Amino acid sequence: MGGTSKSKQEQIISGGIDIIVATPGRLLDLVENEILDLSSVNYLVLDEADTMLEMGFIEEIEEIFSLCSPYKQIVMCSATISQNIRKVAKEFMKDPVVVQVHDRRDTVSLIDHKAYKIDVKKKKELVTKLVKESKDKQILLFVNKKDAANAAQEHFAAHGVKSAPIHGEIEYKQRIQAIKDFRNKKIQVLIATDIAGRGLDIEKLPLVINYSLPETTDDFTHRVGRTGRAGNKGEVITILTVEDYNHFTKIERDLKLNVKREIHEDFPLKDRQPRQKLQKKKKLSEKKGRKTPSTEPKKTGAKSKKTTKRDANRSFRR
Repeated sequence: MGGTSKSKQEQIISGGIDIIVATPGRLLDLVENEILDLSSVNYLVLDEADTMLEMGFIEEIEEIFSLCSPYKQIVMCSATISQNIRKVAKEFMKDPVVVQVHDRRDTVSLIDHKAYKIDVKKKKELVTKLVKESKDKQILLFVNKKDAANAAQEHFAAHGVKSAPIHGEIEYKQRIQAIKDFRNKKIQVLIATDIAGRGLDIEKLPLVINYSLPETTDDFTHRVGRTGRAGNKGEVITILTVEDYNHFTKIERDLKLNVKREIHEDFPLKDRQPRQKLQKKKKLSEKKGRKTPSTEPKKTGAKSKKTTKRDANRSFRR
């Protein structure tokens, strides 16, 4: 992988190896420098395939596949299957088979979902309170942007909460150290972006907090999949402001979830909320239990004709 000693890797490779676990960039770098020869490799595993391809590694992946043995077997692993994966499978695989270990909805029973509605300006305060009151010593907090991760870390530090951010602009050694400290429970909160959070495997992680909603249902699936793993129960808390309501409803619909929206007693809502759908008003005749003119029995005679005309006029006015 990048950020590590190439000469040390060259020394290990020259001694003979059976398995290489690599990032695409460093692997191709070793091939170009004739340190590594992939022509005899006949078994390839592409882990977190959808993320790798969505990040723009499709050309590197295709080059790696082409450098390996023509008799290779390819396995692509992912919690979600995108069009990019299907494209690569069609190009490089013969009669590919989909093996589904678990449907993404199967593990929902192991995860307790909660959602808090909150005013935009009170999000940080609410999350800080939830973290400080939590008995969990390990909390994975997801944000959407690198700047948000750094800002969250500064906010937690100011309130006595030990935390560390991981995202693409943080050096490899610092990310590894942050994850190590999190595993050893030296910090309570690990703040991650979606890319950095992929592949994180924290044994028996008790709580995931969505500080901000991800853009897609698949990203939500990957986030909540960090907890409730290997038969262990977990909890997910999602923070919602007014602009999140519709998007979260879509995620619920996609995953067949029904998460109760709660309002924390210390944070009453002040932001303007969307209008509730008005119930259809009943006609006055329905409220009083009267029959409509069309269902009333017809009467004969002049008097009955006059009554019918009056009833019709009254009905029209209503």
